[in-house]
Amino acid sequence: MNTFARTLTAASLFALAASAGTAAADVMARGGMSSLDATVVFQRDGSNLVVTLVNSSAADVLVPADVLTGVFFSIAGPTLPLVAHSASLAEGSIVRWGASEVGGGVGGEWAFRAGLSGAPGGASYGISAAGLGLFGPHDAFPGANLHGQNGPQGLDYGLLSAGDNPQTGNTPVTGHFPLIQSGVVFTLSGLPVDFDMASINNVWVQYGTSLSEPSYVVPIISVPAPGAGAALAAGALFAARRRRTTRR
Repeated sequence: MNTFARTLTAASLFALAASAGTAAADVMARGGMSSLDATVVFQRDGSNLVVTLVNSSAADVLVPADVLTGVFFSIAGPTLPLVAHSASLAEGSIVRWGASEVGGGVGGEWAFRAGLSGAPGGASYGISAAGLGLFGPHDAFPGANLHGQNGPQGLDYGLLSAGDNPQTGNTPVTGHFPLIQSGVVFTLSGLPVDFDMASINNVWVQYGTSLSEPSYVVPIISVPAPGAGAALAAGALFAARRRRTTRR
């Protein structure tokens, strides 16, 4: 495992997600299929829903179908009027073969829609770097056009794995497109005052540039009590640092 991958081990994922801001509660989903593995953390920050998406696989990315390009989810009850507010690199993530805005913004390359029809698992909400026949330029997060057309397109700014070796794989994943290793923090505004984080369900992730490429449901593994997110993050960091100290 390379140095970058070690910084994004499971133990540090809560801390990475916590960089999005102070949240009243966290909902964490994580799961994989074959060599694929994704982590999604939902946080409430006032009237914002903060979604951190990480390609947490330790495997090398060799083909476009290994690139994580979207996350879909449902919320129990009526469709909420959520609005795409911002998208920026998660802590420790970098853009390979491209650039971000000052401060790490990548919003112009990702999109959000509510009230979806035809999304994986029948999910109602989605965030994606690829169009997938569901998203267009008008769905883009605020931000500069960093490459090609504004908004979601192809593989651009999709997520390489934490364990990716950027020198191996076919042309699309070794420099032909700008790609992110390995996470993005999305902020959606318009969350109701009485919103219950436990109403988030049916979390799916999508890879590649077509709905025919790999997608799977990601199990929700943690719904901490209010205020527990920061404690979990601190504990995860302590454990990770202790392991690194022990190995020396």
